Amino acid sequence: MLRSRIIPCLLIHDGGLVKTRQFKNPKYVGDPLNAVKIFNEKEADELIVLDIDASTQGRTPNFALLKGLAVESRMPLCYGGGVTSAVQAAQIIALGFEKVSISAAALTRPALIREMAEAVGAQSVVVTLDVRKNKLFAGYTVYTRNGQDKQKVNLLEFCQQAVELGAGEIVINSIDRDGEMAGYDLELAKSIRGAITSPISMMGGSGNVEHMQELIDSVGVVGAAAGSMFVFKGPYRAVLINYGRPDRLT
Repeated sequence: MLRSRIIPCLLIHDGGLVKTRQFKNPKYVGDPLNAVKIFNEKEADELIVLDIDASTQGRTPNFALLKGLAVESRMPLCYGGGVTSAVQAAQIIALGFEKVSISAAALTRPALIREMAEAVGAQSVVVTLDVRKNKLFAGYTVYTRNGQDKQKVNLLEFCQQAVELGAGEIVINSIDRDGEMAGYDLELAKSIRGAITSPISMMGGSGNVEHMQELIDSVGVVGAAAGSMFVFKGPYRAVLINYGRPDRLT
């Protein structure tokens, strides 16, 4: 039986762990390996690791770093950043990751989704879409390269296409709410849930357990991913990597 998951998200920039705000001004918050150790101890449901430099710099995944993370981790891992082939996806799965996420590569060449699904299984293929709410008209725009490049695709239609091609999960990241800790975009979450029945995870905006519960109440079984909530403490956003297992969620 599927259940909702609480998922810390780690952003890798220049080899270190950072946190952004609306995809800008990355703030160094620690060492990735140390963060994995902490989330191990706290028994996190899952961990998403995103290298935010790989695609923008046109380079391949840092397999040495990924191997170190996989060896250290005792929880399911999902990696995204610089993956452009089914061969790379298979290499990452072989290291010990359960899932591989693609974003820009999926939008550039959707057939890659099917190729990855055939190579590693649909359950291991994640399509992550960074979106921003349109200010002048209804709906959302999809972006790539850390929010730099606007994509001319319909969000809901592409989610449906990705699932049809073999994506086992869709992750939606709200650029507007990234790092704001003011709650998820529930309107966005509901629209995605209404478009597909496959597993989905939402990212961007969570600041406390109540925000996660609101998300679950709105869409049912979902992955509630968060970054700032797990690395900052207090009104001055002091760095303190924590998990504080939210057992109250239903």
